[in-house]
Amino acid sequence: MGRSWVLPIIVAGVAALGIAMLGGTITDLGPWYQGLEKPDWSPPSFVFPIAWTAIFALAALAAVSAWRAAPNSRVADTVIGLFALNGFLNVLWSLIFFRMQRPDWAFAELMLLWLSVAALILFCARYSRVAGLALVPYLVWVTIAGALNWSVVELNGPF
Repeated sequence: MGRSWVLPIIVAGVAALGIAMLGGTITDLGPWYQGLEKPDWSPPSFVFPIAWTAIFALAALAAVSAWRAAPNSRVADTVIGLFALNGFLNVLWSLIFFRMQRPDWAFAELMLLWLSVAALILFCARYSRVAGLALVPYLVWVTIAGALNWSVVELNGPF
């Protein structure tokens, strides 16, 4: 890994950490969330920070890999834009679900988040196989989160 990788890794790492921290500060696991009925298959609480840490690390790797493999500045800018949109949608889900306490609206927003991850995979994989593969666990996790979100809506609605 040469010096040309250092700055992109720092920028991607800081961006991933910033999005994770913002989402974490919005996430409130207090009485409202604890009082929600959740499906029997819901992962234990300790799994969520471990999964998100791994996902954000892999997303940072994917961002750097795709950005470095971009054949021109237009493609590189598109990579950055797609990751920025995804980060916004990721934080927005936490805001809607936890702060607004609207799992029903959060589920609708989660469909956009899922599509943004799928778009990232399809776009980035065109330029970097590593980037495409690194994002697959993110899509799997958002799919699981979607099923969990929908179950919360069914078990607790209307909101």
